[in-house]
Amino acid sequence: MNNIDLPEIFGSLVFNQSVMKEMLPSQTYKALKHTMEEGTPLNLEVANQVAEAMKNWAISKGATHYSHWFQPLTGITAEKHDSFLTPEDEGKIIMSFSGKELIKGEPDASSFPSGGKRSTFEARGYTVWDPTSYPFVKDHTLCIPTAFCSWTGEALDKKTPLLRSMESLNEQSLRILKLFGNDAKHVTTTMGPEQEYFLVDEKLYQKRKDLKMCGRTLFGSRPVKGQEMDDQYFAAIKPRVIEYMEDLNTELWKLGIYAKTEHNEGAPAQHEMAPIFTTSNLAADQNQLTMEIMKKVARRHGLICLLHEKPFAGVAGSGKHNNWSIATDKGENLFAPGKTPRDNAQFLLFLTAVIKAVDDNQDLLRYSVASAGNDNRLGVIEAPPAIMSIYIGDELEAVLSSIKDGKSYTNQAGSKLNIGVDVLPGIPKDSTDRNRTSPFAFTGNRFEFRSVGSSLSISGPNTILNAILANTLCDFADELEKAKDFDEELQALIKREITAHWKILFNGNGYTEDWVKEAEKRGLKNYRTTPDAIEHYLDKKNLDLFTRMQIYTPDEMKSHYDIKLEKYCQVLNIEVNTMVKMVNKDIIPAAMKYMNVLANTVYKMTKAWSGASSVASNLLRSLDKLTADLEKATVELSKQHAKTKDIKDLLKAAKSYAQDILPAMANVRSVADQIEELLGEEYKPFPSYEDLLFSVQ
Repeated sequence: MNNIDLPEIFGSLVFNQSVMKEMLPSQTYKALKHTMEEGTPLNLEVANQVAEAMKNWAISKGATHYSHWFQPLTGITAEKHDSFLTPEDEGKIIMSFSGKELIKGEPDASSFPSGGKRSTFEARGYTVWDPTSYPFVKDHTLCIPTAFCSWTGEALDKKTPLLRSMESLNEQSLRILKLFGNDAKHVTTTMGPEQEYFLVDEKLYQKRKDLKMCGRTLFGSRPVKGQEMDDQYFAAIKPRVIEYMEDLNTELWKLGIYAKTEHNEGAPAQHEMAPIFTTSNLAADQNQLTMEIMKKVARRHGLICLLHEKPFAGVAGSGKHNNWSIATDKGENLFAPGKTPRDNAQFLLFLTAVIKAVDDNQDLLRYSVASAGNDNRLGVIEAPPAIMSIYIGDELEAVLSSIKDGKSYTNQAGSKLNIGVDVLPGIPKDSTDRNRTSPFAFTGNRFEFRSVGSSLSISGPNTILNAILANTLCDFADELEKAKDFDEELQALIKREITAHWKILFNGNGYTEDWVKEAEKRGLKNYRTTPDAIEHYLDKKNLDLFTRMQIYTPDEMKSHYDIKLEKYCQVLNIEVNTMVKMVNKDIIPAAMKYMNVLANTVYKMTKAWSGASSVASNLLRSLDKLTADLEKATVELSKQHAKTKDIKDLLKAAKSYAQDILPAMANVRSVADQIEELLGEEYKPFPSYEDLLFSVQ
């Protein structure tokens, strides 16, 4: 990292526009750029020229293979490597790569999740190059970002729906902007995901079956010190962690990822990396790549990077704060309040659309972040509740309140204005505070969706954000395009919708029980578990929305519903099996070993003198009772698990895991953690929380 030339290495492993411009004939570059900006297809001649240049560049970077890099519905990335090698006469070879190979691939689709859409023997699937996301070299392989679809054309990935949602939002936003006389040609969504993670020592990690199998600890009594001293957040970064971060930054910068911010988070051993904003599909690709690189680099340093939402009970979990905004091709941020009255009216309409979209689609937003891991995080330390609400800050709330109530608005400078299209002076970008308890907060020129889990692909949540806003803007455009008096009907629409959806606005503390009660009074939804949220995904309202916006077909939605339920059940099935194994093979044997020592001590002491201390015998009795209780709780868990696994209906099975299995697991853990508190240090079956959270210096 010393003497690094950042401008020199940044993007050095990316086939970006500067490389394209340098290596391609000018006409070919113009044709490719037009495809990237307008979505027009590449003809084969141009594709062949691009492929040849891309191959030569990749080989110069050490690549021997190419791969169509895609994001199946597993939530992670996939790649199949093919070499550039082509046989020639006399046992020789040439390195070749054609336009057809660049544009389209055919990986076996049978082993990827499809939600029952396809039988195992129906194996054909296609990958198609996404020219809006740059190819890059990783591990001696040219990786080409692609969409992934079935032989019948159905999306089998997370990229395709995201691209569809971006196009839908572009179309509907342009309709709205045209009404304001805005001549923007294109609107795109931008995103910047703040990635939280934990670092633990690899040697300690290897001694924990739960971390290896589940990504989180299923057992562990709370350490004597957690985060209650508030001395972790933004504290000086430990030398070993700094070395990791420096190495990570270098690898990310080479891949053109705008890694910008790094710091300690609130919990011991917890950290955060945040990039600069970029377009949503590129941000999604880069975040998937970031998670992969984070794990890989950690191994170099004898560390393990944990991306689970709640690897440790009792301390803060990890999220991926999804900073979301929309902008025109002129660089105008449509969520920025603006400096002129007319801009304010445009901003107010987009703000109103977001408010309506979130209120009407609380179920979809909760669904978009639902997972077994994130259920452990939402509503706990440092995470927003499962209830969806919007924080807009006091000043904007005052503006909207004045519109709702038909009163004049007095800004902070003291000037009074009547409510109308030209109501507002410029609103400072930072006129709102940051509410860390809000799941969806306006932060000056963007919205921060704080409910997204740290291990989750951001493609899903951003697809839904784009979709629900596009759908709302479509309704607004349908109404306003027919308006006889645009200004008058605009004011009426904003007032009507703000009034109708006022209940979704909440600037207070989302952690309190008072808010849970208040939210219920307001009629807000509180889907506490993943099955609760998934149950409503196929409601008619949602089917209509996604088909209207041409983002998902009903069949695709049904497959996502099945896949998400199935994954939830699979995750908890693995956790139960791991928990039972750890009890039987680690915790009970450790307790028995310690009890044997205690029994021998008691026996020798009572033989030695009649007035021997009762400390050892009391400890022995306590451990004996707790061990019996643990065995009983584990047997009950296993019995309930057997019943749950017999349930054929996916939703019913998932609900059984949530309602029956998770409480049974909590019972087992409660007893096991009490045993841990009593065991002598040398008898503990695996590294403790104190070991894991405070070992990396």
